[in-house]
Amino acid sequence: MLVTTTNTLQGRDISDYKGIVTGEAILGANLFKDLFAGIRDIVGGRSGAYEEELAKARQIALHEMQQQAAAMGANAVIGVDLDYETVGQGGSMLMVSATGTAVYASGL
Repeated sequence: MLVTTTNTLQGRDISDYKGIVTGEAILGANLFKDLFAGIRDIVGGRSGAYEEELAKARQIALHEMQQQAAAMGANAVIGVDLDYETVGQGGSMLMVSATGTAVYASGL
């Protein structure tokens, strides 16, 4: 399935707009990741543990969105927007949401 942030598909005709599709993922960070991220904040550098969690949450949200689009008979999702938030007590959880428009495009 083609997924794009653009509102059109270059060289393809969109023959049917199926509707809005979404996917969400909320992942918690554990104590050890928080501890090592805190150390990274002090000494500098990137937090690989948080980057991995962020990538995992993004993949889950996009996958859920694509599954919803496929169930609607779409073969592409256009106008995709990704949002990132921290939720939970003290911002202890990471939420990623993906939203787009499910479409059927010829030639895919």
